[in-house]
Amino acid sequence: MVQIKNTDTITLPVMEHFYSIQGEGYHQGRAAYFIRLGGCDVGCVWCDVKDSWDASKHPLLNIDELILNIEKTPAKLVIITGGEPLMHNLDELTVQLQSKGYETNIETSGAHPLSGSWDWICLSPKKFKAPLPEILPAANELKVVVFNKSDLEWAEKFAALVSPNCKLYLQPEWDKASLVTPMIIEYIKQNPQWELSLQVHKYIHVR
Repeated sequence: MVQIKNTDTITLPVMEHFYSIQGEGYHQGRAAYFIRLGGCDVGCVWCDVKDSWDASKHPLLNIDELILNIEKTPAKLVIITGGEPLMHNLDELTVQLQSKGYETNIETSGAHPLSGSWDWICLSPKKFKAPLPEILPAANELKVVVFNKSDLEWAEKFAALVSPNCKLYLQPEWDKASLVTPMIIEYIKQNPQWELSLQVHKYIHVR
């Protein structure tokens, strides 16, 4: 866990932060301010942000500085992602964001204990390091990245463990999208409790 408090300043390792469009999942198409935290011990072989894995490579930014940057934009929604953001204690960050009226969302593998106060939790479990059982019922959205056919059966394992109101998404792994997307579409037609999530931001060339 990396969270350094010096008197009234808390810092977190930030790989990047920017204002853009949410490209996937339930909130697809919404304007959002993204904070991508450094540090991840899940190690997905197909990860498209491997530079985020080593937290020590990224500058420590204090929460006040982050919020000042968010306030320069018209953002209403702030999404905390990674890396694996729950490697860090996010209580103070979310308290300050919500005190200023921001909606707080997190994208997590669920492999670390839940911290922070969230309006929406997107759980994206990974085979490389399973989510903690206590996070499953808290998820508002289950988003499973599909790399091969066996991932569909694996997705159903977690769909049975989240709450009945949790939104269910299958998302093709980007580099294999041309191969697995038709398979996902057919699966969803047979299992309509699932929906398709596409990484639209990559199609429209925004980060």
